[in-house]
Amino acid sequence: MNIPPDWFRDWFGEAYLELYPHRDENEATEAVQLYLDRAELKPGQRILDLACGAGRHLEQLRKAGFQVTGLDLSRRLLTEATTRPGLTGTLVRGDMRRLPFPDASFDGLASFFTSFGYFPTPEEDLVVLTEMRRVLRSGAHFILDYMNSSWVIDQLHPTTEEVLNGRRVKQTRWIEEGHVCKRIEIERPGCDSSAIYHERVRLYRPEELETLLQHAGLQTKSRSGSYDGAAFSKKTPRLLLLGIAE
Repeated sequence: MNIPPDWFRDWFGEAYLELYPHRDENEATEAVQLYLDRAELKPGQRILDLACGAGRHLEQLRKAGFQVTGLDLSRRLLTEATTRPGLTGTLVRGDMRRLPFPDASFDGLASFFTSFGYFPTPEEDLVVLTEMRRVLRSGAHFILDYMNSSWVIDQLHPTTEEVLNGRRVKQTRWIEEGHVCKRIEIERPGCDSSAIYHERVRLYRPEELETLLQHAGLQTKSRSGSYDGAAFSKKTPRLLLLGIAE
């Protein structure tokens, strides 16, 4: 199936928010706490939340006392983020391949909830990591929250149908050329046809992702398999890599 290379421009908008208006806030709190427990950070330092979406992790970082900046490509998700207390003025719209910040602007960086691997080639993903390194000072800690590719393949449900917020949604999933792909069909009230959206994320193995990070000047120090800090294995749902900018 031919998925547009910039599928993320359409998907992370109004339809996404309508279907998933309340992502798990407790999960966001746990993810942020894992980062803070493992990183050498002090309140008042500058942290970038890369692909911050509607701001649930960004809000937790702000509450912990950090100077936070959130960057996302989706204008609609950034607008939603402004409804959270204290985030107005800390949000920037931009492409993660061309970060609009000077070198060494941040003391820490977080990329939560699989906001990586969206682009057609590994070379473009490396550009993202290189930009991450550029805006971090040397010795700054980062966390990259990614899916566990082995777990995703084992748990893949080819088709699911459900009603979300009163609208019937059919999701079709498959593996293709090293990516996990998804077609989302959303019922449109009063219409004979559904709205169609897509997702496509590259399935990096841990070693592949760590090598890519190293090429960008980012050294991995630890792996976790869930937000509670459990050790990574093939059976854990997440791959959380924490490390430093060399």
